[in-house]
Amino acid sequence: MSTPTQTDRASLQAADATDPLASFKDRFSLPEGLIYLDGNSLGPMPLGAAERAAEVINNEWAHGLIRSWNTAGWFEMPSRLGDKLARIIGGNDGETVVTDTTSLNLFKALASAVRIQQQDAPTRRVILTERDNFPTDIYIAEGISDFLNSVNADTNEHYEVRLIDENLTLEQALDDSVAVLALSHVNYRTGAMWDMDAVTAAAHAAGALVIWDLAHAAGAVPVDLNGADADYAVGCTYKYLNGGPGSPAFIWVNERHQGRFWQPLTGWWSHAAPFEMADSYTAANDVRRFLCGTQPITSMAMVECGLDVALEADIELVRAKSLALADLFIALVRERCGEFGLELVTPEIHAERGSHVSFRHPEGYAIIQALTDRGVIGDYREPEVLRFGLTPLYLSYTDIWDAVEILRDVLETRAWDVPAYRTRHAVT
Repeated sequence: MSTPTQTDRASLQAADATDPLASFKDRFSLPEGLIYLDGNSLGPMPLGAAERAAEVINNEWAHGLIRSWNTAGWFEMPSRLGDKLARIIGGNDGETVVTDTTSLNLFKALASAVRIQQQDAPTRRVILTERDNFPTDIYIAEGISDFLNSVNADTNEHYEVRLIDENLTLEQALDDSVAVLALSHVNYRTGAMWDMDAVTAAAHAAGALVIWDLAHAAGAVPVDLNGADADYAVGCTYKYLNGGPGSPAFIWVNERHQGRFWQPLTGWWSHAAPFEMADSYTAANDVRRFLCGTQPITSMAMVECGLDVALEADIELVRAKSLALADLFIALVRERCGEFGLELVTPEIHAERGSHVSFRHPEGYAIIQALTDRGVIGDYREPEVLRFGLTPLYLSYTDIWDAVEILRDVLETRAWDVPAYRTRHAVT
């Protein structure tokens, strides 16, 4: 699948008519007339999700009551959905569970990786990540580092978080002090994408373990964690996997680490036999040891609806169309909006970008608000970044044309330049 060579609307309609993914749009509930370019932040609702939630509430809960932990398969749901999700990220059965939040799962993965390094290479006490990583990833790394330092205050075992940026490259930072490297596969702000295979190999060669945050990658780009020989991965299900607002996240742990996996959130669901109600902890000897407490069943049930759609779509076709949509979007913005100061911050090289495109503009927030009122929904990230998710399962080439035409009109007429569009909402 390639970018349409002619960029008039009629030609794009013709390209849409032969799009092998076009039928997937009918699998989602989207308001008529809306161009939704924010699936990289919150995916739309798959058809059947509301009915699945109603089934849990009106039948499994209302009638099954406590019996549904057994009769409706509630107890096994984290592992069963984890096995489904594993097929999307290059994992094997028994390596993934759907549970908790991305932040909590990153904490677990970091704790496990540090614990392994304490045993194998105790002088390695650096958690390495990037300055432009999603903030929660940095905050969690800082939190676990601070915790370890408080516990080891009377020793010389000082842990630190090191940030790579324009002044410190990954190659320079990967020395013999690094215990674990934690990176987002696709950058949340710019859409830049790391080469997972090359980075994992470099980290392993330097003696570090690797954690990948797949929040902006799972369901959007091909991911092969086992092929890359990764150690851990975490991610959310409410973006490209369309699991619903605040839906449970996932954690993947390479099978080779599972016997050594340890994390301090040793809640009862990760116990080897939780309903024996033992007075001491024994970790489960399988993927369940990555759990913590009781699971949010209604939210988890809706996750399966999104996973089933993602599993039906050929990820290679999804990736090809994503790249074509982005190429088209970039070309049209340059052609139609070039005089208005939009600066592309997303890599143009295909191998170096994910599935969203970002531009910088001093009035980015106000522009996004004006676009939203015109039926084109993107989002805004500091500093000055307009972010547009290009999700192939429900976006067409003509959607991109129409979105850019509306963007051009907003810029040309300065429709964004009103006080209401400058007032910041709590969520941007």
